[in-house]
Amino acid sequence: MNQQTGNPFGISHLAIIMDGNGRWARARGFPRLRGHEAGAERVREVVKACRKIGIDYLTLYSFSTENWKRPAEEVRGLMSLLARYLLEEKKVLMENNIQLKVIGQAQRLPAFVRSRLDDICKLTDRPGTRMTLNLALSYGGRSEIVEAVRSIARDVQNGRMEPSKIQEQTIASRLGTRGQPDPELVIRTSGEMRLSNFLLWQIAYSELYVTRTLWPDFGTPQLMEALEAFKSRDRRFGSLGT
Repeated sequence: MNQQTGNPFGISHLAIIMDGNGRWARARGFPRLRGHEAGAERVREVVKACRKIGIDYLTLYSFSTENWKRPAEEVRGLMSLLARYLLEEKKVLMENNIQLKVIGQAQRLPAFVRSRLDDICKLTDRPGTRMTLNLALSYGGRSEIVEAVRSIARDVQNGRMEPSKIQEQTIASRLGTRGQPDPELVIRTSGEMRLSNFLLWQIAYSELYVTRTLWPDFGTPQLMEALEAFKSRDRRFGSLGT
């Protein structure tokens, strides 16, 4: 279970839409997979930085449900890269007391990826965890909400729940991030001004920070810049503030 570490930015849960790997590679004349490899290196750096800062939950948009539409060769390369990354980072996660969780339609992932994910998720699920790393894999915000509604509908149909008892928390408790606070901040790299079907329920009141920096160029200095910008925001949650 995570412990609040009192980081100076007041962020318990940070979410990042990691975008721009392909453009980074194309600008350098590299194959797209080289951009994804460079992006994986930034994941390693940013995860360590968040752990050091004291952020309790970090959710990374790693592979969306829409990404399955990409060329088969690229998808195969991404899956192989993911499996390799997991193998390389297992020791780092264990040494830094970081728990790995997966949100999304994991059943759609190749068996060799699911096996490695299951292994690391079980290994890192232990007392003393200081940070949870959520990998959003084969993930879509709309499909997540649909699955939550279906789960509630089954309970109503089977007489386990009255429709009048359904509250916001009822839906939140059926999402992949159940038991976690909603993200205070969402960072999007590459300058695109859209959410791309990411955590649509959870980020209703999250602050958004968009940078033109492509993900393979986004490191600790850029992360700190985003966190400092968040620190200056006046979060009123619909009220007039003070």
